[in-house]
Amino acid sequence: MSNKKRTTSATKKVLAVLCLSLLAMTVLFTSSAIAQMKTGEMRGATKLQGTIRISGAWALYPMMVRWVDEFKKINPEVRIDVSAGGAGKGIADAIAGMVDLGMVSRDIKEEEIKQGAVFVPVVKDAVFPTINAANPVAKILLKKGIKKEAFVKLWIQGEKISWGAIAGTPAKDNVQVYTRSDACGAAETWAKYLNNKKQEDLQGIGVYGDPGVADAVKKDKQGIGFNNLNYAYDSKTGLPMSGIQVVPIDVNENGKIDAKEDISTKQKAIRSILDGVYPSPPARDLFVVTKNQFKEPAKSFVKWILTKGQGYANEVGYIAIKEAQVKEAQAKVQ
Repeated sequence: MSNKKRTTSATKKVLAVLCLSLLAMTVLFTSSAIAQMKTGEMRGATKLQGTIRISGAWALYPMMVRWVDEFKKINPEVRIDVSAGGAGKGIADAIAGMVDLGMVSRDIKEEEIKQGAVFVPVVKDAVFPTINAANPVAKILLKKGIKKEAFVKLWIQGEKISWGAIAGTPAKDNVQVYTRSDACGAAETWAKYLNNKKQEDLQGIGVYGDPGVADAVKKDKQGIGFNNLNYAYDSKTGLPMSGIQVVPIDVNENGKIDAKEDISTKQKAIRSILDGVYPSPPARDLFVVTKNQFKEPAKSFVKWILTKGQGYANEVGYIAIKEAQVKEAQAKVQ
């Protein structure tokens, strides 16, 4: 083979090696660029950081815990601290700037708005009258219900009434009334139902917290109290909590509980609320409150609650707010 041919062949080999090297470098560069883009996307998806502090209403607490769990799955770098303690604590903490979000289970007062309270509804539930499951007239009350007038006599007027007088039987034991000792939305809402009164107007033995009232009624066969939806009913069975019985309200006062007034299970109670049969109050919206304006990362959390978060309401045993309320709330958060 001539020297010229050998040179040409060697040149081709060198060029081939160079081409392969350039191709490899291009592939590596492209792969690296794609990897960097993906990393950037991942960082963008988890860029929300910081701490969200939440306190307040027992009524909203179970729902808020579920929302927090789901939100942290997609925002693991956000720390969220939640504590219950009553609506009064929630609104006070929010106005004082001690928390980013206050959970409130009653209407926001004008004086609170003047202090900078900004609020949006996030879900709906109700307050229900509860008695001891072993109450001697419980079965009769499930059929007849209790009229609003009897509740007014017990909680507002402080009258001593026998269970027999309420149920129409010879039972002589007097009703033992329980109320809430902590400033809370449940008591405020129940009082509002009883002829537009306030929590301070409620008579009875004061007990702290939703679980506290339920426990007091469980221990007292003559006891009557009131509890929020998720403290009145068992989340797994949908039946009233063990040891207590949810008493239906004879709304139309015809002396019997009609099908639409039946609240013997959680689903029936929710249906009665949705149908507008169960009174409002004691059915009501639940709110989150902040001072002056919603700020990150709490702002993103509330926006998520108003969209994807609503999908968990039914699972936890609450009622999602209406679409018109969602749109109005979203505008307020922005």
